[in-house]
Amino acid sequence: MKMFLASLIALGVALISPAMAQDGYSVRAGDVLKIEVLEDPTLNRSVLVAPDGRITLPLAGSLRASGQSIDSISANISAALGPSFAAAPTVVVSLERLAERRNDGGNGGGVAARPATMSVFVMGEAGKAGKYELTPGSTVLQLFAEMGGFSKFAATKRIQLRRGETNFALNYDDIESGVSNAGSTTLKPGDVLIIPQRRLFE
Repeated sequence: MKMFLASLIALGVALISPAMAQDGYSVRAGDVLKIEVLEDPTLNRSVLVAPDGRITLPLAGSLRASGQSIDSISANISAALGPSFAAAPTVVVSLERLAERRNDGGNGGGVAARPATMSVFVMGEAGKAGKYELTPGSTVLQLFAEMGGFSKFAATKRIQLRRGETNFALNYDDIESGVSNAGSTTLKPGDVLIIPQRRLFE
């Protein structure tokens, strides 16, 4: 009987999801948050916490997320959106995906290493922002396909590829029409693709 109860407890621990474990959790860079605004579902989206610890949302701008609790982030987003609503909106934030926790320990001496991948990041008005593990040699066009297109807020002519201190301008419309060959640009580990929000009359 004791072994049966112990097995049930162990199973319960194994089934804990990021959303269930978010109470008291401090958000960190690389996490993906699910944002829901009850008063305006068009603002609902998944956002990546950027390497600098911030998230970016339409109408709210750039907000600090790293080191904050889920409740604190919800309150900050609601306050930032407040001027755009008659009353402060109801914002629900949850953990959609945790940042990868690296284990730098040994590989057991005889265990084969996993195939090499590289991490790149997508921020802003993507179909699905977040961290992507791609095969070395992957291109910008392949990343576009991976991220599932763009939101209706996306300024597709003003996309940026950030590589360290260098920014590269990308125009998706020109890439799609064949005017630009920037889609064949090979991605590097740590690259950040930034898709800005469309301006009012853009």
